[in-house]
Amino acid sequence: MPIYEYRCTRCQHGFESFHPAGVPAPGCPQCGGVVRKVYSSVGLIFKGSGFHSTDYRKSAPSGNGDAAPKDSASTSGATPPSAPAASEKS
Repeated sequence: MPIYEYRCTRCQHGFESFHPAGVPAPGCPQCGGVVRKVYSSVGLIFKGSGFHSTDYRKSAPSGNGDAAPKDSASTSGATPPSAPAASEKS
């Protein structure tokens, strides 16, 4: 049987009730007023393989030299020219 959470519309008292589904809401235990069901978020955790973004990631390059990084100039160790080009000299 599930546990339901209720809040009284008259005195704002909050309480939980343990009863089967389909049973009418109980009255407030403090004032006997009308109650409303309180809905709250449920913590849901998926465990196991297939529930994380890295589970479907493509494998890394094999390292045989076929794949080069996108920005090869900055990672190859080459230094940029320090002097301006001949066309830029005045």
